[in-house]
Amino acid sequence: MKLGFLIVFWLMATVAFAQEKTVQGLVFDKTTKERIARVNLRNLRSGQSVYNNLKAEFKINIKVGDALVVSKFGYFTDTLKVQNYNDLAVYLKASSIVLKEVNVRDTVLSAKKKLEQTQREYSKIYGSLNHRDLLSISPGAGAGISIDAIWNMISKSGRNAEHLRQIIEQDYRTNVVDQRFNKTLVQQVTGFKDPQLTSFMTRYRPSYYLVTTASDYEFVTYIKSNIKRFMRNPNVRALPQLQPE
Repeated sequence: MKLGFLIVFWLMATVAFAQEKTVQGLVFDKTTKERIARVNLRNLRSGQSVYNNLKAEFKINIKVGDALVVSKFGYFTDTLKVQNYNDLAVYLKASSIVLKEVNVRDTVLSAKKKLEQTQREYSKIYGSLNHRDLLSISPGAGAGISIDAIWNMISKSGRNAEHLRQIIEQDYRTNVVDQRFNKTLVQQVTGFKDPQLTSFMTRYRPSYYLVTTASDYEFVTYIKSNIKRFMRNPNVRALPQLQPE
């Protein structure tokens, strides 16, 4: 009798252990503890592969003892061993590229310093002619018409100054992009050398907005994400950029 009971108990335990269930979970950044979206989870036993949603939530079918491979671009791939049917909390560690220290000579001005130097050299267009508002407000006199603004609108000198100011500001934005999207960084990330390096930088030159808003990690990820695109047609020449009139 006891032997029969033990056999039945063992069979029930085996069935329970082998039962596949759907569990849910979340994926977090191991360092920041923030949620990570668009992470792939693959069950090595069943072959099922799912992505979590924008809230970092996922559902996947598992059995106790299954191994889940968790992966996402920019993070180290990890393997999770399923111990029970509780909700899963998965933590991934961000991969990073350690860049060598770059020494910049003092004679090479930063984009901001170049702009400040240019503004000093062309102080007139950033001085009396740099009044764009038609309305001027003087203490105790109320609002009035800005003579400098009118002069800018109707005079050749004012129009030239405005045009020159636009050129200087555009040159500043170009220098900002060049300063961050430089050959030293791009070569370390891509491994390319000239002429491939120059070709890659020309084709995938980032915008001023991206350069000024992206974090270091996001900026390196942008460069890495374009490597495969470049390698499909490495000899294609990029169209020349349109120059303002």
